Amino acid sequence: MLTYFFKRLLLMVPTLLGVLTVTFIVIQFVPGGPVEQVLAEARASQKGGEGSAYKASRDIDKKQIEELKKLYGFDKPAHVRYVEMLGNFARFDLGRSFMQNKDVWSLIKEKLPVSISLGLWTFLVSYLISIPLGVAKAVRDGSAFDTLTTTLVLIGFAIPGFVLGVLLIVLFAGGSFLDWFPLRGLSSDNWAELSWPGRIVDYFWHLTLPLFSLMIGSFAVTTLLTKNTFVEEIRKQYVLVARAKGLSQRQVLYKHIFRNALIPLVTGFPSAFVGAFFAGSVLIETLFSLDGLGLLGYEAVIRRDYAVVLGSLYVFTLIGLFVKLVSDFLYVVVDPRVQFEAVSR
Repeated sequence: MLTYFFKRLLLMVPTLLGVLTVTFIVIQFVPGGPVEQVLAEARASQKGGEGSAYKASRDIDKKQIEELKKLYGFDKPAHVRYVEMLGNFARFDLGRSFMQNKDVWSLIKEKLPVSISLGLWTFLVSYLISIPLGVAKAVRDGSAFDTLTTTLVLIGFAIPGFVLGVLLIVLFAGGSFLDWFPLRGLSSDNWAELSWPGRIVDYFWHLTLPLFSLMIGSFAVTTLLTKNTFVEEIRKQYVLVARAKGLSQRQVLYKHIFRNALIPLVTGFPSAFVGAFFAGSVLIETLFSLDGLGLLGYEAVIRRDYAVVLGSLYVFTLIGLFVKLVSDFLYVVVDPRVQFEAVSR
């Protein structure tokens, strides 16, 4: 087991290098880098003037373009910048944002509270509802309850989160109907004046609509996976033997079936947990004016802020690789019969 994990740790290095290398190469061919962005803003500020303004703009381009390239490090060849980037990342120095002039790691930490709030509660609520619902559907396989709940979760899965978000804003956030929930942020302006119970209520009050928009589509996969796994286990021989011994339905379900049926779900916990933080939240963050990692990444790509793009990609790739390692470890914890050494030979 230890040999397998050491091999996996070593394999993380070429995987991480591959992701960074491909992204770095692609960036070299994307038009409109940070230097061009600054010059475009300068031209826009002078646009509309007479001929002298345009001449000044051209003079600025000639005089300052080399200084801008030096400031952002683009005066060096691509291979030199690539080696410097790898050296800095090895020390966990992610550089500074070109557009915001802030340390990239500080920017990521500033945005984390929003992403943690959305991801953590989406993960917890969806799993706490989906697993019991999936078990109930498996026990009642083929019944009217099974058909109705399957229809409902599939409808929820088919509705895009941002469309549901717009509908919720119109209905409950001061649109055309009710004004029950706030439309921006995760706290009220008088947050500092509230008691701790009041702060908790205020936090969940702000979180309700964006959380519901993100969560409604996450029930289907987990619910149906739980149901199908339990149905498969229920039909196996050891379940028939357990029932023949006179065990009750509850004893058979939770003592014999539960552990085997939960293997795919438990091993998928880390990936689902991390995925809830970073997947599909850009539009939700934009709709509800939440300044999180999704919006940070989107703006970095649009504004060609390569330091933020590469730095955040580096952090997320590291997290993803370690999460996959934790998933393998959980697989062994849940099912000790798994021997990765035999697989790795």
